[in-house]
Amino acid sequence: MKNKLMSVSTSIIKKSVFLAIVVSFLAACASNQQQADADAAAAAEAAAAAEAVASGADDAESVEVSIDAAANLDSVFYFEYDQSSLTSAARAALDAQAAALRSGVSDVRLEGHADERGSREYNLALGERRAKAVADYLAIQGVSRSRIEVVSYGEERPVSLRSDESAYSLNRRVELK
Repeated sequence: MKNKLMSVSTSIIKKSVFLAIVVSFLAACASNQQQADADAAAAAEAAAAAEAVASGADDAESVEVSIDAAANLDSVFYFEYDQSSLTSAARAALDAQAAALRSGVSDVRLEGHADERGSREYNLALGERRAKAVADYLAIQGVSRSRIEVVSYGEERPVSLRSDESAYSLNRRVELK
């Protein structure tokens, strides 16, 4: 009787754990789509701000990035395979981030990441090069280097655990925190 009760409770625990894993996976998939939608909206806003600066707008109101807008700015910047150079979309988003960071006083941490291809050592170095590229760009835009911390996680903290190109492209990133 006792063995049968233990077997039933073990079975219930196993099913509960499996269900929790499935629910977590589905929630992660849903949040990736929400993040993609938020990233697209923030990129459009950053491009508009960059265009206003490029067009020579001297009206402070047209270029100013409010605190509310800063919360909606891109904080993840993606890279091409085996590259640490910034894309034009990343530069536009970083221009808007730099404007918000110049007016703030808090420090920022840039976390470099890579996809799973390549050795662990190579990916750590690649993540660091990516984070340093973002740090260099922010410094050129007027953000003090003393406020920027660079960290590389290489392939250790993937956003997506799949092994296909769409997953790899999500994992090749720098996160601004």
